Amino acid sequence: MANTSPLIALAAIISSGVRTLEDAYAQQGHTFPSLNEPFSPGPLDGDKALADTTRLIVAAAHQIIAIVRAPIETFQDYAPALYMTSSLGFVDRTDIADVLKEAPQGLHVNVISKKINVDAVNIARVLRYLASRHVFREVAPNVFANNRLSSVLVKALPFEELTLKPKAKYEGAPLAALVGHMSDETFKSVEFLPSHLLDEAQGYDAPFNQAYETKQTIWDWFNAPDNQWRGSRFTACMKGSGDRYPPSIFINGYDWKSLDEGSVVVDIGGGLGGLTLVLAREFPHLKYVVEDLAPVIVDAGKFWSDTAPELISSGRVTLQAQDFLQPQAVKEASVYYTRLVLHDWPDSMCETILKHLRAVAGPHTKLVVFECLMPHACPDDSEGSLAPPPFPLLANLGLPVGGFLTMMDLHMLTTLNGLERTFSQFVELGARTGWKFEAVKPGMLAAFVFSAA
Repeated sequence: MANTSPLIALAAIISSGVRTLEDAYAQQGHTFPSLNEPFSPGPLDGDKALADTTRLIVAAAHQIIAIVRAPIETFQDYAPALYMTSSLGFVDRTDIADVLKEAPQGLHVNVISKKINVDAVNIARVLRYLASRHVFREVAPNVFANNRLSSVLVKALPFEELTLKPKAKYEGAPLAALVGHMSDETFKSVEFLPSHLLDEAQGYDAPFNQAYETKQTIWDWFNAPDNQWRGSRFTACMKGSGDRYPPSIFINGYDWKSLDEGSVVVDIGGGLGGLTLVLAREFPHLKYVVEDLAPVIVDAGKFWSDTAPELISSGRVTLQAQDFLQPQAVKEASVYYTRLVLHDWPDSMCETILKHLRAVAGPHTKLVVFECLMPHACPDDSEGSLAPPPFPLLANLGLPVGGFLTMMDLHMLTTLNGLERTFSQFVELGARTGWKFEAVKPGMLAAFVFSAA
């Protein structure tokens, strides 16, 4: 590929990928979904090979734009990107996608204005900004309709009930919840990211704390009466994020079958215990402990009563209140595991968490850590690195992989002073806390396995 022009190579990736998508849909008797139609689940949505093809197309498309577009035009796009966040926040708060749900041919802004009590001219300005970026459609002058992208912002409740039930507004609507979270508390917080990086934060732990002038973590802040509806929204957002990870990641991330009958597996910071439920059904020979803070464990009791009460009554699953920043109560478990816990915390706090586990580990105890693995944008020969993509794509594929993970990294920094870690950072974190790295299984979530050093 040394003599191949990067532009030609990128165009070939796009062309080949598009043919692959078109052929796959044609073989199923379908055409590729239209951007102009509302989103609906399709028969090929879960096809891993097609998902990989799509990532290559997206990576190549963004890289070719970066090459061919004049730099001034690129920064005219990047620097004002805050208007995208703000505009999405407006349509989320006013539930415009829900207004348009019952009008597939579109509504004039004058009609929308009466529904949401906002000036029609300003509605048109925001929706035209979004439609120019393929979110919503302007089907006639000042007449707007949902499309494949905007339709995923429709919420489960009827439009008339959305303002009446703020805590339930985002149930069953994870993407709307994501937009709401990002355009609200995150948008306000990110203003303070530069001063945080420059150590001008006046003792605040994270930009979020500076923005809201609070010493509370965002978790405690969500529990305040005025913010509980935001906490409900964040829960809906996280549930949607969690649902994107197939159970196979956790079932195959460790050799659970190798554990002896009755071995104890502890889910650290396990929330309601949804992942433990997956493992308990797949590996019935093990015993499980779900740990989280006391209020969460109360909710977990309701969850298990509704879904699998027999696992609680039989003693196969135990729910236990436990702060993972305090000494661990369950000693010498066969496996302690965490899922998307460590990225919420800076290294100093992660060291506290892992040292508490190491202090009670037995000689054969394993630590399994399920986390996103931050790839470098350059070639990397570490054990957890991605397979090299086609020339001339970035080693982390840019937007569809590295772009998402670097966004998540800055989000963790902004809201919690946490971080998404590279392979070497995970290994070093383990070594500093007495855990010896054994293996990693890369994937949507990497599975790191450590042993008591």
